[in-house]
Amino acid sequence: MFKTRVRALLRPLLAATSLLLATPLHAAETPWQQTLEEAKGQRVYFNAWGGSPEINAYLVWAGQEIERQYGVTLVQVKVDDIAQSVSQLLASRQAGKTSGGPIDLLWVNGENFKALKDQGLLGAPFTQDLPNMALVDSSLPVSEDFTVPVAGLEAPWGIGQLNLMVDTEEVTTTPSSAAELLAWAKANPGRFTYPKPPQFHGSSFLKQILLELTADPAPLYREANDADFARLTAPLWGWLDALHPVLWRKGKLFPISAAETKQLLDDGELAMAISFNPGEAQSSVQSGTLPPAVKAVAMAKGALTNSHFLAIPFNASARAGAKVVTNFLLSPAAQARKADPAFWGDPSVLRQEALPGNSQPALRFKAKPEPHPSWQTRLEAAWADRYGH
Repeated sequence: MFKTRVRALLRPLLAATSLLLATPLHAAETPWQQTLEEAKGQRVYFNAWGGSPEINAYLVWAGQEIERQYGVTLVQVKVDDIAQSVSQLLASRQAGKTSGGPIDLLWVNGENFKALKDQGLLGAPFTQDLPNMALVDSSLPVSEDFTVPVAGLEAPWGIGQLNLMVDTEEVTTTPSSAAELLAWAKANPGRFTYPKPPQFHGSSFLKQILLELTADPAPLYREANDADFARLTAPLWGWLDALHPVLWRKGKLFPISAAETKQLLDDGELAMAISFNPGEAQSSVQSGTLPPAVKAVAMAKGALTNSHFLAIPFNASARAGAKVVTNFLLSPAAQARKADPAFWGDPSVLRQEALPGNSQPALRFKAKPEPHPSWQTRLEAAWADRYGH
């Protein structure tokens, strides 16, 4: 009788245990674990600027780690300008190709992000799915991209600040304003230039000088109109008219890339070159691609500052894999290596306490936020009309 009663009491417990053992393990998986499972074996095509040996080497390392840890293959598709990728996606959209696209991940910011967002070329918001987004420093400029709300459509990857990489053996008093830079260039003709817009660094240089010469920058953070553009850019065109005759090649020829100006600096043809990475000068000195006397210098009024981001297109073939790659690139290990001048020197977007103790802060210089992207579009067109011979 006693044994019968015990068996009766145990029967519900045994049934529950059997049900638990019969339940598939994946039913208890978190959404992120499901993403990891889905991503295994995927090949992620990452369209990224390919003009820097340091960045390319970093992505080789990242790809090896991602393959080893997650079984995802990262393929860097090297592009000169991400606008080419935007055009490719737009063509896919117009052709009705809503899946199976050739681009899984994009390195993007600014006017290109606005174009992607406006044209509906990005997938659903995804950053809320990434565990490492919890480590991002929200005090950095990561919620807006050139004043355009990010809205989860791209994940921050690094911080850029416009600076001059200056050979301090030649330039003993480094210029810290537009007026000082013009005066130095006039006293040292042929020793300075900037990349030809719309190349990113060249367009950024135009915006930096525009900010320098604008007493009230408030209109720069709104959609540009004809009246404001004509009024606020007049000093810029006057400044450039005075600068161009004393540039390298007398302003008749402009380098086509930041990499070219950097090589000219290393070759001794220039005394300074433009960078958007505050750690590039130190990194390049350490790697031997720039002379030891080269230092990073920013304008005293503030360095043009933005974040660069990673975005997933609307028709990505490997969306889960793209999320895994992005989350890895936001990990403390990947962000610390990226910020190390021995590898790349690109500042981290993570909170300082999430990084090793010797990591440098993201903002190296006083920051000036990016204007609205409409100003860049207009500046590039106006520059081409005036100087794009």
